[in-house]
Amino acid sequence: MRQIKALCDPAGVLNPGVVMSDDPRAHLRDLKTAPRVETEVDRCVECGFCEPVCPSRDLTLTPRQRIVARRAEAALRAEGTPDALARAEALADDYDYAGVQTCAVDSMCQTACPVDIDTGQLVRRLRAESQGPLARAAGRTAARHWAGATRVAATGLSAARRAPGLTEAAARGARRVLDPDVVPQYDRGLPGGGERRRPPADGAAAEGPAEVVLLPSCTGAMFGSDGVPAHQAFLTLCERAGVRVVVPEAADALCCGMPWSSKGLVDGNAVMADRLEQVLRGLAGDDVPIVTDSASCTEGLAKTLAGRGLLVEDAVPFTARVLLPRLEPAPVAERLALHPTCASTRAGTDADLRALASAVATEVFVPPSWGCCAFAGDRGLLHPELAASATARQAEEVVAYGAELHASCNRTCEIGMSRATGHDYDNVLVLLERATRGGAR
Repeated sequence: MRQIKALCDPAGVLNPGVVMSDDPRAHLRDLKTAPRVETEVDRCVECGFCEPVCPSRDLTLTPRQRIVARRAEAALRAEGTPDALARAEALADDYDYAGVQTCAVDSMCQTACPVDIDTGQLVRRLRAESQGPLARAAGRTAARHWAGATRVAATGLSAARRAPGLTEAAARGARRVLDPDVVPQYDRGLPGGGERRRPPADGAAAEGPAEVVLLPSCTGAMFGSDGVPAHQAFLTLCERAGVRVVVPEAADALCCGMPWSSKGLVDGNAVMADRLEQVLRGLAGDDVPIVTDSASCTEGLAKTLAGRGLLVEDAVPFTARVLLPRLEPAPVAERLALHPTCASTRAGTDADLRALASAVATEVFVPPSWGCCAFAGDRGLLHPELAASATARQAEEVVAYGAELHASCNRTCEIGMSRATGHDYDNVLVLLERATRGGAR
């Protein structure tokens, strides 16, 4: 090979020493080091496969860059000189916003990583380490009084909707004075507050033992909708299909745990986990699934209840598996724009989501550049620039498509995509309820 190279390049001007080298120690020179910094990400080889699926890639950092920045800080601290330490501190200061606060912790990076790294785990731990005693105490208090907390949030949203301009100005002022990572930015595109989560008046959708336990998502209780709430649509679908569904009496006080786990408030998450198990164990048997009506809440519930012997399933696959075969939907639109969520993608339920969408519309469109909307619970309120960056490309594609209906399977994602496209997104269960008003098999 060297002889052939010499015939083509006798002067040795084309990439000298590259690929074919006369240096017997070439493999020992210019080695790239990867200092150990975090157990969650030390396996990273910086291949960059994670970058295309990261919602913050066009705003701040990608998962690969988050890891590289941590390694760079560790290398500077190991160097130990005053200049290196000063640079390390500056890097750490910038990392709080670019690396921690603008991470959606949606774990989509894990779906593309060849070695299964979830950078979101690192960010959650960093957030947990930054939480002081006051924040941890507030998290525990909120978990113990979650029914009141959701009602306060819902009431506040409803009040803000009556004076949106004043509320927007007040939020901007508060964010300048206080911590913008704590104070949300209100905008007039947000809905009013939702309804309380209560069991059906008759206590059941059909006679007989319970086939499913429904835990309505608290995002629907906080963020209302102009139409039927998703959990109510699910109850109606169960009734039409003859499936008996039970809603916990204490549903208003329960949550999947995601508001605490995503912020690193481990104490509050533990309080909610114990309460969930106490309430749900008496309602759900070994083969009775616990269902919730928002995909991210299903993921949070499964993580919170992991190892406790309770079966968790999302409402979308349950509906596709159990309810849809018993119903006779009629399309209510020609074209529907569908937004799969990061949670439904990781759970492998996008095919079920598309099946429900196909039952209510003749044509289903998923934007070619689809990705996580980055609303991420409250990230879209605390850092709206993150959601705006993450949705810009797919929003253009949705608008150009010109769908009659727009759907997803998670309340905050529906809000984020409605804000991005200017079109109202509904939960696919709400649209299926509308499409099955003609009857059931």
